[in-house]
Amino acid sequence: MNKSSVSIKMTMEIRDHSDKDVNVVETTGQLMEKEDKAVLRFSETNENKDQTDSLITIQSDKVSIKRSGAVSMLQQLQRKQTTENVYRHQFGTMHMETWTDQIIYQPPVEKKKGKLFISYQTSLNGQDPRRHRLTIEVKKED
Repeated sequence: MNKSSVSIKMTMEIRDHSDKDVNVVETTGQLMEKEDKAVLRFSETNENKDQTDSLITIQSDKVSIKRSGAVSMLQQLQRKQTTENVYRHQFGTMHMETWTDQIIYQPPVEKKKGKLFISYQTSLNGQDPRRHRLTIEVKKED
């Protein structure tokens, strides 16, 4: 397994009818690569200085996002399938139902950035689904 230090730029875009919310996180982490899968590990700190650790496992047709700390969840995203999980944070627990439209992953090669793009719809506690677009850019550090 190849292990690299990486810089990460994660952009989350959420659309709710005419509203659009964009959140960008820039951090560093580790990328571990095998021939059929990649694992991205990093931590982020929110405005209250609470830390969330993320472990993202990327395979050709599915992505698993495990978060622990200030936010806790294990989200499985499978192309053209509905998945369910529980999202826990400081304000309580929510049931999530997710339909994944698209998963595109291009691993970083030499000096070129890699990119994970996921397009999906999520419904929280049975509410109307909102469109999500998650883009994670990964650049290997020298």
